[in-house]
Amino acid sequence: MTDGTPPVRLWGGRFAGGPADAVARLSMSVQFDWRLAPYDLLASRAHARVLHEAGLLDDEELARLLAALDDLDADARAGRFRPSAEDEDVHTALERGLLERVGALGGKLRAGRSRNDQVATDLRLYLRDHVRQVVARLAELESALLAQAERMMNAPAPGFTHMQHAQPVLFAHQLLAHVHPLARDISRLTDWDTRAAVSSLGAGALAGSSLPLDPGSVAKELGFDSAFANSIDAVSDRDFAAEFLFCAALIGVHLSRLGEEVVLWATSEFHWVELDDAFSTGSSIMPQKKNPDVAELARGKAGRLIGDLTAVLVVLKGLPLAYDRDLQEDKEPVFDAVDSLLLLLPALTGMLATMSVDTDRMAATASGGFALATDVAEHLVRRGVPFREAHEAVGRLVAWCAREGCDLDQVSDAVLASVSEHLGPEVREVLSVAGALAARSSPGGTAPERVREQLDELTGLVASHHRWASQD
Repeated sequence: MTDGTPPVRLWGGRFAGGPADAVARLSMSVQFDWRLAPYDLLASRAHARVLHEAGLLDDEELARLLAALDDLDADARAGRFRPSAEDEDVHTALERGLLERVGALGGKLRAGRSRNDQVATDLRLYLRDHVRQVVARLAELESALLAQAERMMNAPAPGFTHMQHAQPVLFAHQLLAHVHPLARDISRLTDWDTRAAVSSLGAGALAGSSLPLDPGSVAKELGFDSAFANSIDAVSDRDFAAEFLFCAALIGVHLSRLGEEVVLWATSEFHWVELDDAFSTGSSIMPQKKNPDVAELARGKAGRLIGDLTAVLVVLKGLPLAYDRDLQEDKEPVFDAVDSLLLLLPALTGMLATMSVDTDRMAATASGGFALATDVAEHLVRRGVPFREAHEAVGRLVAWCAREGCDLDQVSDAVLASVSEHLGPEVREVLSVAGALAARSSPGGTAPERVREQLDELTGLVASHHRWASQD
């Protein structure tokens, strides 16, 4: 430290000297775990109060400590207090700041707790706070998709399987197909929050404490539903981190699939959508280019999020109980996943909210690729033809059209009869995109009334997502 004061260490009495420089550099985590400072200070206030309740701090000492913690919190948030090069981690830095304010009294706060239960609690607090931010951004993306779907309620488009024209769908139906996985993502995160709402503070290093502490009151003050049931599990459990990272990785996969579709829709070959200039980029060499970089970065971030999950799972694999220093490696992947999602989601939401759609282009190609063939087959089924025979007959009709270079509705009555005795002029009643859409009226189908029901239901669900995210 610049003033010649020896560095603060939370350990060392057993050792004749300090760690080697290489060990100190390897052990240092304050460069990334400093973001836990607000949560560590929050937990420190609760711990000070429980020490007071246990008779280990008198009224004056508690008041001085709480005032110093508030002052330290304000200075840390404003950047007036920062970790130094000698601080090993966020806990060390904050203890140094506390000692600078209240002297030896600051050392009393260490009683009954360890960095092991502190960091487990801090990380839970951080994630529970930031999960609500992630859910808020996901809900905004859901809302952007719902708004586009509302505008596209009368817009037919080709539906695809194997990236080949399959059957006509409403474009609203296609957009809503991306809302459902996002809704499941949010459901997983809210469910995750229930399991993560367990405080580790009071578990100490691994065995609990001989001091008369009350982990339950600390848990309640910090907004947890309960305190730990097993002190060893409390300090070694990182299921909550791994589970969050799984949720984040799956969100990344869903965003990647959405991004891939936007990339396709924006190509000259599709030309279904035009991305707003504010959410596109250009080329340094080709003046004509308008690139869907936001959608492409959505695909790219998925790999990063999957990597964050893999990193933590590998750290945890085979790790003996209770705490091991390997767990220093749990935080950077968690922070990276949070940062990646909070960076990506607003850009993706803006891109989709401002995207314009060429409905005429989509409608003109909705029946392409013989997309109404299934409707012809089902027309025959309604006339009593077994689907196996109907499928074969329509397959022959499609093959004839492909050879002759015409579409299904351009076939003469004579050709229809030659392909199958069951194919008569009345089949033309189903050879329209509007008819095909209306016919798909089974639950969850693409018929306009079914899509309207789906949109209304999702609108209510997304409103509940916004409410959950805004709760303290």
